[in-house]
Amino acid sequence: MTTRFKSLVEREKLPLDKDWKKNLESRRVVDLLPDREVETGASWMRQQLDLMVVSRDRGGTYASAAAQGAPQATQCADRFHLLKNLGETVEDLLARHLSAARKHQVQQALEEQAPSWRETRKTRRSQTSEALPSVYQQDRMARYQQVIKLREQGMTQHAIAQQIGMSIQTVQRWLAAGTFPQSTRHHYVSQLDPYLPYLVQRWAQGCHNMAQLFQELVAQGYQGSYASVRDNIVRRLQFDGRKTPTGTSSKGPLLPSPRQAAFLFLRSPEKLRVEEQETLVKLRQIDSEVDLAYDLVQQFAHMLRHRQGERLDAWLAQVQSSNLPELQSFAAGVEKDKDAVRAGLTWWISNGMVEGHVTKLKLIKRQGYGRAGFPLLRKRVLHAV
Repeated sequence: MTTRFKSLVEREKLPLDKDWKKNLESRRVVDLLPDREVETGASWMRQQLDLMVVSRDRGGTYASAAAQGAPQATQCADRFHLLKNLGETVEDLLARHLSAARKHQVQQALEEQAPSWRETRKTRRSQTSEALPSVYQQDRMARYQQVIKLREQGMTQHAIAQQIGMSIQTVQRWLAAGTFPQSTRHHYVSQLDPYLPYLVQRWAQGCHNMAQLFQELVAQGYQGSYASVRDNIVRRLQFDGRKTPTGTSSKGPLLPSPRQAAFLFLRSPEKLRVEEQETLVKLRQIDSEVDLAYDLVQQFAHMLRHRQGERLDAWLAQVQSSNLPELQSFAAGVEKDKDAVRAGLTWWISNGMVEGHVTKLKLIKRQGYGRAGFPLLRKRVLHAV
Protein backbone atom coordinates (compact mmCIF):
# COMPACT_ATOMS: atom_id res chain seq x y z
CA MET A 1 0.00 0.00 0.00
CA THR A 2 1.23 3.51 -0.74
CA THR A 3 0.25 6.76 0.93
CA ARG A 4 0.72 10.43 0.29
CA PHE A 5 0.26 13.54 2.43
CA LYS A 6 -1.55 16.52 0.95
CA SER A 7 -2.63 19.79 2.58
CA LEU A 8 -6.12 21.07 1.85
CA VAL A 9 -4.90 24.62 2.44
CA GLU A 10 -1.89 24.50 0.14
CA ARG A 11 -3.36 26.77 -2.51
CA GLU A 12 -6.08 28.85 -0.89
CA LYS A 13 -5.20 28.80 2.83
CA LEU A 14 -8.59 27.60 3.95
CA PRO A 15 -9.42 27.77 7.68
CA LEU A 16 -9.16 24.02 8.23
CA ASP A 17 -5.64 22.61 8.13
CA LYS A 18 -5.96 18.90 7.38
CA ASP A 19 -3.86 16.11 5.97
CA TRP A 20 -5.28 13.35 3.90
CA LYS A 21 -4.04 9.95 2.84
CA LYS A 22 -4.66 8.36 -0.50
CA ASN A 23 -3.93 4.91 -1.82
CA LEU A 24 -2.15 5.47 -5.13
CA GLU A 25 -3.01 1.97 -6.35
CA SER A 26 -6.76 2.05 -5.76
CA ARG A 27 -6.91 5.82 -6.28
CA ARG A 28 -9.09 6.20 -3.20
CA VAL A 29 -8.71 8.47 -0.19
CA VAL A 30 -8.09 6.18 2.78
CA ASP A 31 -8.06 8.69 5.65
CA LEU A 32 -8.19 12.35 6.67
CA LEU A 33 -6.14 13.69 9.57
CA PRO A 34 -6.95 16.82 11.63
CA ASP A 35 -3.64 18.60 11.00
CA ARG A 36 -0.22 18.39 9.35
CA GLU A 37 1.90 17.99 12.45
CA VAL A 38 4.76 15.49 12.31
CA GLU A 39 3.50 13.41 15.24
CA THR A 40 -0.03 13.22 13.83
CA GLY A 41 1.19 11.78 10.53
CA ALA A 42 3.78 9.53 12.16
CA SER A 43 1.21 8.11 14.59
CA TRP A 44 -1.14 7.24 11.74
CA MET A 45 1.59 5.56 9.72
CA ARG A 46 2.70 3.43 12.65
CA GLN A 47 -0.69 1.72 12.46
CA GLN A 48 -0.24 0.84 8.78
CA LEU A 49 1.93 -2.23 9.04
CA ASP A 50 1.85 -2.95 5.30
CA LEU A 51 3.04 0.54 4.35
CA MET A 52 5.95 0.11 1.93
CA VAL A 53 6.16 3.33 -0.11
CA VAL A 54 5.39 6.94 0.81
CA SER A 55 5.02 9.29 -2.16
CA ARG A 56 5.27 12.92 -1.05
CA ASP A 57 6.27 16.42 -2.05
CA ARG A 58 9.43 18.17 -0.83
CA GLY A 59 8.02 19.34 2.50
CA GLY A 60 10.27 18.64 5.48
CA THR A 61 7.27 17.95 7.73
CA TYR A 62 6.11 15.08 5.53
CA ALA A 63 9.62 13.66 5.27
CA SER A 64 10.04 13.66 9.08
CA ALA A 65 6.62 12.09 9.63
CA ALA A 66 7.36 9.29 7.16
CA ALA A 67 10.82 8.68 8.66
CA GLN A 68 9.41 8.40 12.19
CA GLY A 69 6.15 6.61 11.42
CA ALA A 70 7.22 4.26 8.65
CA PRO A 71 10.98 3.76 8.71
CA GLN A 72 10.56 0.54 6.71
CA ALA A 73 8.88 2.42 3.83
CA THR A 74 10.72 3.96 0.89
CA GLN A 75 10.09 7.67 0.46
CA CYS A 76 9.56 8.87 -3.09
CA ALA A 77 9.74 12.57 -4.01
CA ASP A 78 7.11 13.64 -6.51
CA ARG A 79 8.51 14.59 -9.93
CA PHE A 80 6.12 17.49 -10.44
CA HIS A 81 7.31 19.16 -7.24
CA LEU A 82 10.94 18.52 -8.18
CA LEU A 83 10.44 20.28 -11.49
CA LYS A 84 8.56 23.09 -9.75
CA ASN A 85 11.40 23.61 -7.27
CA LEU A 86 13.92 23.65 -10.14
CA GLY A 87 11.81 26.18 -12.02
CA GLU A 88 11.78 28.54 -9.03
CA THR A 89 15.56 28.22 -8.78
CA VAL A 90 16.04 28.95 -12.48
CA GLU A 91 13.72 31.95 -12.21
CA ASP A 92 15.95 33.45 -9.49
CA LEU A 93 19.07 32.87 -11.57
CA LEU A 94 17.56 34.39 -14.70
CA ALA A 95 16.17 37.37 -12.77
CA ARG A 96 19.71 38.26 -11.74
CA HIS A 97 21.09 38.13 -15.29
CA LEU A 98 18.04 39.66 -16.99
CA SER A 99 18.21 42.61 -14.61
CA ALA A 100 21.81 43.28 -15.65
CA ALA A 101 20.91 42.89 -19.33
CA ARG A 102 18.02 45.34 -19.08
CA LYS A 103 20.19 47.89 -17.31
CA HIS A 104 22.59 47.67 -20.24
CA GLN A 105 19.70 48.19 -22.68
CA VAL A 106 18.49 51.21 -20.72
CA GLN A 107 21.97 52.74 -20.80
CA GLN A 108 22.12 52.27 -24.55
CA ALA A 109 18.70 53.88 -24.94
CA LEU A 110 19.83 56.86 -22.89
CA GLU A 111 22.94 57.29 -25.02
CA GLU A 112 21.00 56.99 -28.28
CA GLN A 113 17.89 59.02 -27.47
CA ALA A 114 18.97 61.73 -25.03
CA PRO A 115 21.39 63.47 -27.45
CA SER A 116 18.77 63.51 -30.18
CA TRP A 117 16.27 65.14 -27.81
CA ARG A 118 18.75 67.86 -26.85
CA GLU A 119 19.62 68.41 -30.49
CA THR A 120 15.95 68.69 -31.44
CA ARG A 121 15.31 71.20 -28.66
CA LYS A 122 18.36 73.31 -29.57
CA THR A 123 17.52 73.26 -33.28
CA ARG A 124 13.96 74.38 -32.65
CA ARG A 125 15.02 77.30 -30.43
CA SER A 126 17.96 78.40 -32.58
CA GLN A 127 15.60 79.08 -35.46
CA THR A 128 13.87 81.68 -33.28
CA SER A 129 17.06 83.39 -32.16
CA GLU A 130 18.85 83.48 -35.52
CA ALA A 131 16.09 85.13 -37.57
CA LEU A 132 16.33 88.65 -36.03
CA PRO A 133 14.05 90.45 -35.74
CA SER A 134 11.44 87.69 -35.81
CA VAL A 135 7.71 88.23 -36.07
CA TYR A 136 7.39 87.35 -32.42
CA GLN A 137 10.01 89.94 -31.38
CA GLN A 138 8.49 92.63 -33.58
CA ASP A 139 5.11 92.07 -31.95
CA ARG A 140 6.72 92.12 -28.52
CA MET A 141 8.44 95.41 -29.25
CA ALA A 142 5.17 96.95 -30.47
CA ARG A 143 3.38 95.92 -27.29
CA TYR A 144 6.19 97.31 -25.15
CA GLN A 145 5.98 100.66 -26.89
CA GLN A 146 2.21 100.65 -26.42
CA VAL A 147 2.64 99.98 -22.68
CA ILE A 148 5.04 102.93 -22.37
CA LYS A 149 2.72 105.25 -24.32
CA LEU A 150 -0.35 104.35 -22.23
CA ARG A 151 1.61 104.80 -19.03
CA GLU A 152 2.70 108.25 -20.15
CA GLN A 153 -0.98 109.05 -20.71
CA GLY A 154 -1.61 108.34 -17.04
CA MET A 155 -3.29 104.93 -17.22
CA THR A 156 -2.86 102.56 -14.31
CA GLN A 157 -0.97 99.31 -14.68
CA HIS A 158 -4.16 97.29 -14.25
CA ALA A 159 -5.93 99.23 -16.98
CA ILE A 160 -2.95 98.83 -19.33
CA ALA A 161 -2.94 95.07 -18.79
CA GLN A 162 -6.68 94.84 -19.54
CA GLN A 163 -6.48 96.98 -22.67
CA ILE A 164 -3.48 95.21 -24.22
CA GLY A 165 -4.44 91.73 -23.04
CA MET A 166 -1.37 91.05 -20.94
CA SER A 167 -0.87 89.93 -17.38
CA ILE A 168 -0.43 92.60 -14.73
CA GLN A 169 2.88 90.97 -13.72
CA THR A 170 4.31 91.43 -17.24
CA VAL A 171 3.27 95.08 -17.33
CA GLN A 172 4.87 95.68 -13.93
CA ARG A 173 8.09 93.96 -15.00
CA TRP A 174 8.35 95.91 -18.26
CA LEU A 175 7.78 99.26 -16.59
CA ALA A 176 10.27 98.49 -13.80
CA ALA A 177 12.96 97.52 -16.34
CA GLY A 178 13.00 101.00 -17.90
CA THR A 179 14.06 99.58 -21.25
CA PHE A 180 12.89 96.97 -23.74
CA PRO A 181 13.48 93.54 -22.12
CA GLN A 182 15.26 91.17 -24.45
CA SER A 183 13.55 87.80 -24.84
CA THR A 184 15.20 84.87 -23.08
CA ARG A 185 12.97 82.34 -24.73
CA HIS A 186 15.81 80.49 -26.42
CA HIS A 187 17.33 79.86 -22.97
CA TYR A 188 14.17 78.21 -21.65
CA VAL A 189 14.64 74.89 -19.91
CA SER A 190 11.63 72.73 -19.10
CA GLN A 191 11.09 71.59 -15.52
CA LEU A 192 10.89 68.07 -16.92
CA ASP A 193 14.32 68.11 -18.59
CA PRO A 194 16.29 66.91 -15.53
CA TYR A 195 13.91 63.96 -15.19
CA LEU A 196 13.95 62.80 -18.82
CA PRO A 197 16.71 60.18 -18.26
CA TYR A 198 14.68 58.69 -15.41
CA LEU A 199 11.57 58.55 -17.61
CA VAL A 200 13.51 56.74 -20.34
CA GLN A 201 14.86 54.27 -17.82
CA ARG A 202 11.46 53.48 -16.27
CA TRP A 203 9.85 53.17 -19.72
CA ALA A 204 12.53 50.73 -20.84
CA GLN A 205 11.93 48.71 -17.67
CA GLY A 206 8.31 48.20 -18.73
CA CYS A 207 6.49 50.86 -16.68
CA HIS A 208 4.04 52.44 -19.16
CA ASN A 209 1.55 53.81 -16.62
CA MET A 210 1.68 57.60 -16.99
CA ALA A 211 -0.01 58.30 -13.66
CA GLN A 212 2.48 56.11 -11.83
CA LEU A 213 5.43 57.76 -13.61
CA PHE A 214 4.09 61.20 -12.69
CA GLN A 215 3.80 60.19 -9.02
CA GLU A 216 7.36 58.87 -9.03
CA LEU A 217 8.64 62.17 -10.48
CA VAL A 218 6.72 64.19 -7.87
CA ALA A 219 8.31 62.06 -5.15
CA GLN A 220 11.71 63.05 -6.60
CA GLY A 221 10.90 66.77 -6.47
CA TYR A 222 9.25 67.45 -9.84
CA GLN A 223 6.89 70.45 -9.56
CA GLY A 224 5.52 70.54 -13.09
CA SER A 225 2.13 69.39 -14.32
CA TYR A 226 0.84 65.93 -15.16
CA ALA A 227 0.01 67.17 -18.68
CA SER A 228 3.67 67.98 -19.33
CA VAL A 229 4.72 64.46 -18.32
CA ARG A 230 1.98 62.89 -20.43
CA ASP A 231 2.78 65.00 -23.51
CA ASN A 232 6.48 64.23 -23.31
CA ILE A 233 5.83 60.51 -22.95
CA VAL A 234 3.45 60.46 -25.92
CA ARG A 235 5.80 62.53 -28.09
CA ARG A 236 9.13 60.98 -27.13
CA LEU A 237 8.64 57.54 -25.62
CA GLN A 238 5.63 55.93 -27.26
CA PHE A 239 7.19 56.02 -30.71
CA ASP A 240 4.15 57.39 -32.60
CA GLY A 241 1.64 55.71 -30.30
CA ARG A 242 3.46 52.38 -30.08
CA LYS A 243 5.18 51.10 -26.96
CA THR A 244 8.19 49.83 -28.87
CA PRO A 245 10.35 51.53 -31.52
CA THR A 246 9.97 50.63 -35.16
CA GLY A 247 13.36 48.94 -35.32
CA THR A 248 12.75 46.58 -32.42
CA SER A 249 11.83 43.60 -34.58
CA SER A 250 15.01 43.93 -36.59
CA LYS A 251 17.06 43.61 -33.41
CA GLY A 252 15.49 40.30 -32.47
CA PRO A 253 12.93 39.34 -29.83
CA LEU A 254 12.62 41.34 -26.62
CA LEU A 255 13.87 39.85 -23.37
CA PRO A 256 11.12 37.91 -21.55
CA SER A 257 10.31 38.07 -17.86
CA PRO A 258 12.22 35.72 -15.51
CA ARG A 259 9.18 33.45 -15.21
CA GLN A 260 8.72 33.23 -18.97
CA ALA A 261 12.43 32.57 -19.42
CA ALA A 262 12.37 29.82 -16.78
CA PHE A 263 9.50 28.18 -18.66
CA LEU A 264 11.62 28.09 -21.82
CA PHE A 265 14.51 26.57 -19.88
CA LEU A 266 12.37 23.72 -18.53
CA ARG A 267 10.56 22.76 -21.73
CA SER A 268 11.83 20.18 -24.15
CA PRO A 269 13.67 21.92 -27.03
CA GLU A 270 11.70 20.04 -29.68
CA LYS A 271 8.41 21.43 -28.29
CA LEU A 272 9.40 25.09 -28.59
CA ARG A 273 7.93 27.25 -31.33
CA VAL A 274 10.19 29.17 -33.70
CA GLU A 275 9.85 32.48 -31.85
CA GLU A 276 10.48 30.71 -28.53
CA GLN A 277 13.63 29.15 -29.93
CA GLU A 278 14.82 32.61 -31.02
CA THR A 279 14.14 33.99 -27.55
CA LEU A 280 16.00 31.07 -25.99
CA VAL A 281 19.04 31.72 -28.19
CA LYS A 282 19.00 35.37 -27.13
CA LEU A 283 18.79 34.35 -23.47
CA ARG A 284 21.73 31.96 -23.72
CA GLN A 285 23.84 34.71 -25.28
CA ILE A 286 23.36 37.04 -22.30
CA ASP A 287 26.11 35.44 -20.24
CA SER A 288 28.15 32.25 -20.10
CA GLU A 289 26.52 31.42 -16.75
CA VAL A 290 23.08 31.45 -18.36
CA ASP A 291 24.28 29.15 -21.13
CA LEU A 292 25.77 26.73 -18.59
CA ALA A 293 22.62 26.87 -16.47
CA TYR A 294 20.49 25.92 -19.48
CA ASP A 295 22.60 22.81 -20.13
CA LEU A 296 22.36 21.73 -16.48
CA VAL A 297 18.62 22.36 -16.30
CA GLN A 298 18.01 20.39 -19.47
CA GLN A 299 20.06 17.49 -18.11
CA PHE A 300 17.94 17.35 -14.96
CA ALA A 301 14.68 17.69 -16.92
CA HIS A 302 15.72 14.85 -19.26
CA MET A 303 16.68 12.73 -16.26
CA LEU A 304 13.28 13.41 -14.70
CA ARG A 305 11.19 12.76 -17.82
CA HIS A 306 12.99 9.52 -18.70
CA ARG A 307 13.40 8.29 -15.08
CA GLN A 308 17.18 8.12 -15.11
CA GLY A 309 17.77 8.44 -11.39
CA GLU A 310 21.13 6.68 -11.67
CA ARG A 311 22.56 9.89 -13.21
CA LEU A 312 21.71 12.03 -10.19
CA ASP A 313 25.13 11.84 -8.49
CA ALA A 314 26.95 12.90 -11.65
CA TRP A 315 24.57 15.82 -12.13
CA LEU A 316 25.05 17.00 -8.54
CA ALA A 317 28.83 16.92 -9.04
CA GLN A 318 28.52 19.11 -12.16
CA VAL A 319 26.39 21.65 -10.30
CA GLN A 320 28.86 21.86 -7.42
CA SER A 321 31.66 22.74 -9.85
CA SER A 322 29.56 25.19 -11.85
CA ASN A 323 29.83 28.24 -9.53
CA LEU A 324 26.12 28.95 -10.03
CA PRO A 325 24.84 29.87 -6.54
CA GLU A 326 21.14 29.35 -7.31
CA LEU A 327 21.62 25.86 -8.75
CA GLN A 328 24.05 24.98 -5.98
CA SER A 329 21.38 25.87 -3.42
CA PHE A 330 18.90 23.62 -5.23
CA ALA A 331 21.48 20.82 -5.35
CA ALA A 332 22.10 21.19 -1.60
CA GLY A 333 18.40 20.61 -0.96
CA VAL A 334 18.43 17.58 -3.24
CA GLU A 335 21.50 16.22 -1.44
CA LYS A 336 19.66 16.29 1.90
CA ASP A 337 16.74 14.39 0.36
CA LYS A 338 18.77 12.37 -2.14
CA ASP A 339 17.24 8.94 -1.54
CA ALA A 340 13.69 10.20 -2.01
CA VAL A 341 14.69 12.29 -5.04
CA ARG A 342 16.50 9.36 -6.66
CA ALA A 343 13.44 7.18 -6.08
CA GLY A 344 11.23 9.84 -7.63
CA LEU A 345 13.51 10.03 -10.66
CA THR A 346 13.45 6.24 -11.07
CA TRP A 347 10.06 4.81 -10.05
CA TRP A 348 6.76 5.09 -11.87
CA ILE A 349 5.01 6.45 -8.76
CA SER A 350 3.55 9.95 -9.19
CA ASN A 351 1.09 12.17 -7.34
CA GLY A 352 -0.51 13.45 -10.52
CA MET A 353 -3.82 11.73 -9.84
CA VAL A 354 -4.09 13.51 -6.51
CA GLU A 355 -4.86 16.96 -7.90
CA GLY A 356 -8.35 16.00 -8.99
CA HIS A 357 -9.10 14.71 -5.50
CA VAL A 358 -7.85 18.01 -4.06
CA THR A 359 -10.55 19.85 -6.01
CA LYS A 360 -13.20 17.43 -4.79
CA LEU A 361 -12.07 17.78 -1.18
CA LYS A 362 -12.27 21.56 -1.36
CA LEU A 363 -15.75 21.32 -2.83
CA ILE A 364 -16.91 19.05 -0.01
CA LYS A 365 -15.48 21.38 2.61
CA ARG A 366 -17.11 24.48 1.13
CA GLN A 367 -20.49 22.77 1.09
CA GLY A 368 -20.42 22.89 4.89
CA TYR A 369 -19.92 26.68 4.90
CA GLY A 370 -18.05 26.41 8.23
CA ARG A 371 -21.00 24.84 10.06
CA ALA A 372 -19.66 21.28 10.01
CA GLY A 373 -16.75 20.16 12.14
CA PHE A 374 -13.88 17.82 11.33
CA PRO A 375 -15.71 14.52 12.12
CA LEU A 376 -18.40 15.21 9.51
CA LEU A 377 -15.87 16.45 7.00
CA ARG A 378 -13.83 13.26 7.42
CA LYS A 379 -16.87 11.05 6.86
CA ARG A 380 -17.92 12.95 3.77
CA VAL A 381 -14.39 12.73 2.33
CA LEU A 382 -14.03 9.01 3.00
CA HIS A 383 -17.48 8.15 1.68
CA ALA A 384 -17.51 10.50 -1.30
CA VAL A 385 -18.52 8.78 -4.49
